Amino acid sequence: MEKSSNSDADTLSHLKLRLTGKVVILGIGNTLRSDDGIGSLLATRIQGKAPYIVYDASVSPENYLGKIIKDKPDTILLIDAVDFGGLAGEFRIFEGEDIQTVNFFSTHDASLSLAINYLKSNLKVNVFVLAIQPKILVFADTLSPQICKTLEKLEGWFMHG
Repeated sequence: MEKSSNSDADTLSHLKLRLTGKVVILGIGNTLRSDDGIGSLLATRIQGKAPYIVYDASVSPENYLGKIIKDKPDTILLIDAVDFGGLAGEFRIFEGEDIQTVNFFSTHDASLSLAINYLKSNLKVNVFVLAIQPKILVFADTLSPQICKTLEKLEGWFMHG
């Protein structure tokens, strides 16, 4: 289930403990829909700079499943904008299985669930989601101030731990 503490520091401490073994990070999001693009943007920013295999899946995580399976990771982290009822810019960790049971909305809900199920059926792997609460989801290529702040914080954390 979701973490009980909502503090960023607690979530990042928990995240550090979860990123074990060979790690693949898959950023998901539509950069043309404001805050929805944060997963994609974060992946682009940390790719080649963080000590993980990082893919920017944009709006098509299913296109990366074959690559991920070939990578044979121990851990997979999906990063996506998710409306879980939190404050704009807040982020939480959800278990892969919770995507189908927790009451939240991602514009990529169906593809997230399908991707997680497919990966778990093809690999012995831990899959979890770093969900970031968006403020706005309209067609625009700018982020809300809250999401900009979260993007900067997460980028720094992934690159410097």
